[in-house]
Amino acid sequence: MLEILNSIDAFVWGPAMIVLLLGTHVFLTFKTGFIQRKLPQAIRMSFRKDPQGKGDISNFGALATALAATIGTGSIVGVATAVLAGGPGAVFWMWITGVFGIATKYVEVYASVKYRVRDHAGNMLGGAMYVWERAFKKEDGRTPWWAKLGAVAFAAFATVATIGTGSAVQASAMTGIIASSVPVPTWAIGIGIVVLVSVVIFGGVRTISNVCEKLVPVMAVAYAGGCLVILALNAPVVGEAVALIFQCAFTGKAAFGGAVGSGIMMALQFGCARGLFSNESGLGSAPIIAAAAKTRNPAEQALIAMTGTFWSTVVICVLTGIVLVSTMIANPGIQADILANPTLFSGAELASAAFSKIPYIGTPILVLGMVAFSYSTILGWSYYGNRCVTYLFGRRAIRPYQVLYVAVAFLGAIGVGDVMWTVSDIGNALMALPNIVAILLLSGLVARGTRHYVYDGCLDEVDEDPIPVVESK
Repeated sequence: MLEILNSIDAFVWGPAMIVLLLGTHVFLTFKTGFIQRKLPQAIRMSFRKDPQGKGDISNFGALATALAATIGTGSIVGVATAVLAGGPGAVFWMWITGVFGIATKYVEVYASVKYRVRDHAGNMLGGAMYVWERAFKKEDGRTPWWAKLGAVAFAAFATVATIGTGSAVQASAMTGIIASSVPVPTWAIGIGIVVLVSVVIFGGVRTISNVCEKLVPVMAVAYAGGCLVILALNAPVVGEAVALIFQCAFTGKAAFGGAVGSGIMMALQFGCARGLFSNESGLGSAPIIAAAAKTRNPAEQALIAMTGTFWSTVVICVLTGIVLVSTMIANPGIQADILANPTLFSGAELASAAFSKIPYIGTPILVLGMVAFSYSTILGWSYYGNRCVTYLFGRRAIRPYQVLYVAVAFLGAIGVGDVMWTVSDIGNALMALPNIVAILLLSGLVARGTRHYVYDGCLDEVDEDPIPVVESK
C-alpha cells in the first residue's frame, strides 16, 4: 500500500507540478509588480486593527489562524524529511518557493476576499469554492458547469486534506515527539490531544482565532530564538552548512557520505513539496480564513496574509534547515546513524537527533516547538474543513465533521506513520490544482485591483461592493 501511495505521490509532485507551482509563483510575482517589495508595509499593517473593515475577526486574528495552520510539523519534521530525501539543496528550493510564493498567497487571498459571501447568520464565508462560484457567473446569474466542478473539486479535496494534513499528521508528530521524551502511552497522549482540540474547535471561528492570536506569536518567537541560539553554538560550521545547501541545490551533489540526496530533481521535488506544505501558498487554505477578516478592501487583507508565507517558510523553515544541516556537519555521529539505517531514518528521528546534540536546550526546544506548532495547526485546519463541508453539505455537516476530525486525531496519535505524510502530500497537490487554475484565470483582475489599491495609494478606500447572502442547506 505504501509503495503504491509513494508512486502516486511521486507522480503528482513530479516535474509537471513543480513547473506549475514555481511557474505560478514567478508569473504572479511579475503580474503583481513584485508585490514582495511591499512586505515591510504589510508587516506593519498586520498589527493594526481596522474598525472600518467588514468581517468576523481581526486582520491579525485571520493572519494568526493562518499561521497556526502553516507553522506546524512542516516547519520542523517536514524540513527534516526534505533534507533527508532531497539533500541539503532542498532547503534552498524551500526558500525559493517561499519568496516567490508570497505573490501567490497575495493573489489567492485577494480573490477570496473579493468574492466572499455571507450566510443567513451573518458569518463570512470564502475560499476557492466561492471564487469559482462567483467569479465566473454568466450574466443570467448561473454558474457554468465547469466552474461548479472547480468549486466542488476544491472543497472535496480540501476536506480530505484537512483530515490528513490538519489532524492525523499533526497528532502523529506530536505524539511521536512527546513519547520519545516522556514515558507516556500513546493512547493517553491521544486522549489529551482530543480534549485540548475539542474545547477550542467546538467554540467556532472566534474561539479558534482568539486562541491562535495568543499562541502563535509566543511559540514562533520562542522557536526562532532557540534556533538562533543553536546556530550560535554551531557558528564554526554555519558558513559551511549554507555553502553545502547552495552547492547541493545546483549540482546534485550527494551529502553526508552519499546517504542524503540524489540529484537536483530530488532536491527540487522535496523542497517544493515541503515548501508548499509549510507555507501553503497556492494551496488555497489560508484564503478561507482570510475571507472572515475585518478588512476595508481585498488588497488590505491580501497584503497582511502574504506575510504568513514570509514568516513560515522564509524565516522558520530556513532557520530549521540551517540548524539541521549545520548540526549534522558538527556531529558526524548523526551521519553514521543515517548511513547505518538509510531507509529507516525518518524526518522526526533526524530532527530529534539533530536537536538532541545541543546541550541543555536542544531537546526542550524541539519538544515544545513541535507540540505547540502541531496543536495550533490542528486548530487552524479544523476551520478550513468546517467551511469546506459547509459548502458541500450545509451547516448540518459541521458537527459530524468536527467529531470525525478529533477522532482521526486520536487515530493519528496511536499510530499512522509515514502513510499519512504521503497521503497528505497527495491531498495537497489535488487541492492546489483547482485553486491555482482559478487564480491564474483571475490574475489580470487582481493585477488591476492591485494597481488601484496598492500602487495608486488607495489602501484606505472601502470596497462598497455588496456581499451576497447564500442559501443555507
